Amino acid sequence: MPQISLYIDEVTLRKVENAAARQRVSISKWVAEQIRARLDPAYPADFADLFGAVTDSTFKRPAQLPFSRDSRREEL
Repeated sequence: MPQISLYIDEVTLRKVENAAARQRVSISKWVAEQIRARLDPAYPADFADLFGAVTDSTFKRPAQLPFSRDSRREEL
């Protein structure tokens, strides 16, 4: 398996070590998982099942404000 070397500051290294320890995995595995998650982001398997799951009748879409109320933007 290919290897990679990283140069990071001590504070960041401690954060990485702590994060890996919390998940009970090696630093190498933790870093590899973080890289994979950034390169191939994915939603949890049942994420699509949540669509329409809120059935509370008080949960309503707020009224849309007209564009005239939008902030003035710099013209380019």
